[in-house]
Amino acid sequence: MKGDVVSIKRVLISVYHKEGLKELAETLSSLGIEILSTGGTEKQLKEWGIKTVSVSSYTGFPEILEGRVKTLHPKIAGGVLAKREDRHQMEEVQSHSIGLIDMVVVNLYPFQETWQKNAREDEMLENIDIGGPSLIRAAAKNYPGVAIVTSPEQYPQIIAELKQKKGIRLITRKELARRAFGYTAYYDGVIARYFQCSSDSDSSFPDYLTYSVRKSLPLRYGENPHQKAFVYKLSPELHPSVVNSKILSGKELSYNNILDLEAAFNLMIEFEEPCAVIIKHNNPCGAACDKTLAEAYMAAYDSDPVSAYGGIIGFNKRVDLETARKINDTLFVECIIAPDYEEKALELLMTKKNRRILACGAVSGIKRDREFRILRGGALVQTADVFVEKPSDFKVVTTRKPTEEQIKSLWFAWKVCKNVKSNAIVICQGEKTVGIGAGQTSRVDSVIIAARKAGKRAEGGILASDAFFPMRDGIDEAAKAGVAAIIQPGGSKRDEECVKAANEYEIAMVFTGVRHFRH
Repeated sequence: MKGDVVSIKRVLISVYHKEGLKELAETLSSLGIEILSTGGTEKQLKEWGIKTVSVSSYTGFPEILEGRVKTLHPKIAGGVLAKREDRHQMEEVQSHSIGLIDMVVVNLYPFQETWQKNAREDEMLENIDIGGPSLIRAAAKNYPGVAIVTSPEQYPQIIAELKQKKGIRLITRKELARRAFGYTAYYDGVIARYFQCSSDSDSSFPDYLTYSVRKSLPLRYGENPHQKAFVYKLSPELHPSVVNSKILSGKELSYNNILDLEAAFNLMIEFEEPCAVIIKHNNPCGAACDKTLAEAYMAAYDSDPVSAYGGIIGFNKRVDLETARKINDTLFVECIIAPDYEEKALELLMTKKNRRILACGAVSGIKRDREFRILRGGALVQTADVFVEKPSDFKVVTTRKPTEEQIKSLWFAWKVCKNVKSNAIVICQGEKTVGIGAGQTSRVDSVIIAARKAGKRAEGGILASDAFFPMRDGIDEAAKAGVAAIIQPGGSKRDEECVKAANEYEIAMVFTGVRHFRH
């Protein structure tokens, strides 16, 4: 060791992914550095004509159990873990004829990739790396004297330092150790998640919850231009999602774009029939289902054209040319997300160079899992808000009963309302929103806002409230707007007062018994 630079005399290489390895190994060989290797790595190095010593010949113990045990040996672990500055440890390794290993180059079995292929359980188990993480942790723990290299992305820096410094600097070794522990934590997190997902028991809230995410996409900025932001992907992502979508066109996404796209995605997957949603500031300002996607889009746009400007559009079906034309003719839009796009529709949409266009893949049958919200010092975790109710469960609590058409409209409004920030009020005509009141501190204010946006379109329409009315003033405002039917959870101490008000105005009202707050 010279100064803060560790001289590299012996290196252990055991890698699954071999990209970039040839240049690194050739550099090591040209500098007279001894290379130890295992299994497939040894075979590959020899094919390249690079001199290497097999770990089994070095330790005097063969690889056993079909390669399950290769590097778990005192001559390997001792050579990596021995503290170079500790005289007693140096005497001990010498007494056992253990040579020092100055650098470890390891990457791990492809557990994540194997999971994404829906492999059998026996194949999954075989792709849980044991020796690799042990070597990585040992080398990272001993970074004052050992360099740990875990990614081909690190090879160029290692090659440069070896050529320039004849070793690896302390600042580099410490950074490599930091990345190494992140790598093994990520790897173990993916394995833990696999067992959580495949468990037969209720593992929604395990004692130790792992959530492995990996840096994926730089964002234009955070919530505000002075904030930096990245997208991190959950690994593996087993279902279509915003962060797993293909970005087909447009400038860089921002943090707010991602949040709004997520809101659009979560609403559009509620429906099977052609659906269009328009999101602004994480709330829908328009949503509709219709016979065609183009008709659904126009209905969603007509719900609130002023708010729709500069919004995010979500579609649950493949975007056709007619729909693309409607968009171009009506609205400046920041982002569009859909399962797919007809070729000519995509060409037309891409004529707006800054417009972000994302393809998320088919959205039917998506499983809802846990939901996370990261806090300072912790996290909130809950099961997803999936519908446990259905129209046949609605309890009619007024003298006037809703018609079949109104029931259909009530169910549509209820799905939209679940995706609006509370206090949430949605007014609809058929399966089209005409007024939405979101995020107010009093429910009656949300009713007033939704009614104002709807105007005369509220007459004969239906109204959905994500939680109960605490008093009759919300019903009074709905009646002023001309609403004909209301859907709400019920459960207030003043339910009787609200039902009485609805009967006075001859409004049909149903209780669902289930609340859908969104904060």
